[in-house]
Amino acid sequence: MNRIIFLALLFISCTANAITLDDVQRSFASQPVVRAKFQQDRQISGMAQPLHSSGEVLIAKSKGLWWQQQHPFPMTLVLDDSHMAQIMGNQAPQIITADSNPQMFQFNHLLRALFQADRKVLDENFSSVFTDQGKGQWQLVLTPITTPLDKLFSTITLQGDKYLNRIALNDLQGDFTEITFSNHRLEPRKLTHEEQQRFTF
Repeated sequence: MNRIIFLALLFISCTANAITLDDVQRSFASQPVVRAKFQQDRQISGMAQPLHSSGEVLIAKSKGLWWQQQHPFPMTLVLDDSHMAQIMGNQAPQIITADSNPQMFQFNHLLRALFQADRKVLDENFSSVFTDQGKGQWQLVLTPITTPLDKLFSTITLQGDKYLNRIALNDLQGDFTEITFSNHRLEPRKLTHEEQQRFTF
């Protein structure tokens, strides 16, 4: 009997400590600014070698998403609530709005939601399977249920711990993109003056 009670208590303890998607959202919501390095590998169907790119990413709840590819060529994407800017090298920014390109803007707005684990946006656009992988690790597999996402991707998989560490995109053409993040930094908790300027365009 004592052994049964012990096992029952152990099960309850493990269940109580299991990570949920709500836990992840609360954790991400407590991070006003996240800075990280990224490595992107894209395997295109029919190509023998994947395409590699790398750079820096900045996610600020008050501003938006700043994505700077540094290799193999410089390219910057800046996304806020109403605009997306793409900057190639020293060229003038190409500005995209929800009115000028609603599908592109919808996808990029969703990209911000992925980084922030925005439960409302995820529930509106995907069916999801969340798994606690132990030792603070988790995985979220998203299957699109709205257009145009369901015409582009079969699944989007997120993995992480207290940070988002990996995004895997499986598209319907057989291509696969993996983005891994490292060297996450939360300090300073407010944008520096230089970082604020990145969202001015």
